[in-house]
Amino acid sequence: MPNATAEKDLLTTPEAAELLGVSPKTLEVWRCTKRYPLAYVKIGAAVRYQKSAILAFIASRTVAA
Repeated sequence: MPNATAEKDLLTTPEAAELLGVSPKTLEVWRCTKRYPLAYVKIGAAVRYQKSAILAFIASRTVAA
């Protein structure tokens, strides 16, 4: 039986893009070019992002004033 919490933690590319405020195409480019160290999960042909990884990425990109 799958863990419901783990399933909610996995975001599709459009969901992750919305959380980051970028387009899904931008995330695809980042993924292909490895422009940013944003971890993702491959399940067959599907790409998913862990919500915790997205939040950690945002925190790592935060610049102090």
